[in-house]
Amino acid sequence: MFLQKFVNALLFIYFLFITIVAPLFDGQTILPITLFPKFLVDLKSHYAHENGDYLVAEKPDFFIGLIWVELLVQWPLCIANLYAILTNKSWFKKTCLIYGVSTATGMVAILSELTRSTKGSCKLMNIYAPFMGFALIAILNGLAPQSKSVNVTRPTMARKKRA
Repeated sequence: MFLQKFVNALLFIYFLFITIVAPLFDGQTILPITLFPKFLVDLKSHYAHENGDYLVAEKPDFFIGLIWVELLVQWPLCIANLYAILTNKSWFKKTCLIYGVSTATGMVAILSELTRSTKGSCKLMNIYAPFMGFALIAILNGLAPQSKSVNVTRPTMARKKRA
């Protein structure tokens, strides 16, 4: 019970972070820059320059595809997961599993690129690897058995009236 609450709290913070950062930061990769305030564009440029993040700076095709998946699939799932945690919805484990598998799939591509490319660095691995960690936590949370504390209402059986 305590472990589940701890994992939910950890995932809540993570999903809140992604809900805010994905459209504001990653959205700049695929949407026109004119849609974003200058300070956000400057912040992203500063991040890419300081950390040598060539994926953000060069925007390879596979990375753009992963950002589309993030914004069209994963971001709505983050919002749904935040709602599910706050309201104790029984479907949270399912959406958590879907989010985790989707994110882990994308992270395998990114981490493979970073390890096989001559441009990748330990610093970049340290930036991207935690996202794989949270994806694995989300997967394990989705696969874990449902706790007894979730109240699932079932329809009552109708009784026949006696004459």
